[in-house]
Amino acid sequence: MFSEYNFRAFNFRLLFYAVALSLIGVIVINSAVGEEKTYVTRQLVGLFGGLLAAAVLSVLNYRYLSRFAVIAYLGCLAILLAVIIAGQLGGAGSGSRRWITLPVLGRFQPSEFAKIGLIFFFSWFLHKNQERINQPVTLLMLAGLAAAPLLLILEQPDLSTSIVIMFTILCMVFISGISYRLIFTAAAIGIPSLAAVMYLAHQGLVPFIEPYQVNRVLAFINPEKYAELNLQQDNSQMAIGSGMLYGKGLFNDTAISVKNGNYLSEEHTDFIFSVIGEELGFVGCMVVLLLYLLFVYECLRMAGRARDMTGKLICAGMAALVGFQSFTNIAVATGVFPNTGLPLPFISYGVSSLVSLYIGIGLVLNVGLQQSKLEN
Repeated sequence: MFSEYNFRAFNFRLLFYAVALSLIGVIVINSAVGEEKTYVTRQLVGLFGGLLAAAVLSVLNYRYLSRFAVIAYLGCLAILLAVIIAGQLGGAGSGSRRWITLPVLGRFQPSEFAKIGLIFFFSWFLHKNQERINQPVTLLMLAGLAAAPLLLILEQPDLSTSIVIMFTILCMVFISGISYRLIFTAAAIGIPSLAAVMYLAHQGLVPFIEPYQVNRVLAFINPEKYAELNLQQDNSQMAIGSGMLYGKGLFNDTAISVKNGNYLSEEHTDFIFSVIGEELGFVGCMVVLLLYLLFVYECLRMAGRARDMTGKLICAGMAALVGFQSFTNIAVATGVFPNTGLPLPFISYGVSSLVSLYIGIGLVLNVGLQQSKLEN
């Protein structure tokens, strides 16, 4: 089993960047939650559990595991469907229902694990159909397979996670060798269609887009008219700007702190970058951005050295997921994007998100052990 592995190629750099981001997250969460140390304990448990999962998966041959790709896909559908059923049985009505509770394991968010499961499945599917990727039948199959989990996530509702998954799959399709003519055709149709969907959603004619989601976009386009809806992002920008170059320091108790004044909402999850900006300043923000850049670079470098298309797409999928989601979260915190409600990978509080990311890292590390080109 290990005869094909080149253990000298084990990518400790990738693991270091992920752990460094995770430890920054634990420290900043500790500062953000104050006396609620339960969050810190759970995040540490998630970190150690994730590292254990990554260690195990790093030595399990991804090409052997790819035989179970269809089962992984069906498992993703099952847990996403379980969220909808649990929400209906629990009387959630039309409210948001994104978690399910299991004995011993407690509450977890299936869509976070679905991100990794779908990267794994579509890596196998695109490899299997690489020679037929430009054929209409293959593209229709691809669209149908992608639509099923996306619709289940939209039903929760969780538009932002759906966008992240869709972006990740599209990046994988691009890398698999789809024709540029099809890309330009899809863009020519998709961009006007998106504008039409937003207009219809504003009229309440798109059932899978909630009114509050439309209002977030409108608030971004016309902040003066929707000033109240921009309050979270306005306070976030104020917190980041107030940190200046070196920040106010971790765990500071100054009266002029935006965080301490309870002006930040979801400061330990969606807007944790605001806490980093206020307490660690511009320097701290740049360190975080550099770690994300290095993480994505290592994933892409390993994709270029992978021995087959499945391995290449696993690495590229993880690069797209972490890169796009971290960029989107930071763009929201700095007012560049409309409010989306996405966590910052590795840093935001969330055991499901943390463990699932390390599962993905385990697969990437295994691809690296079987790379086609040796390290220089």
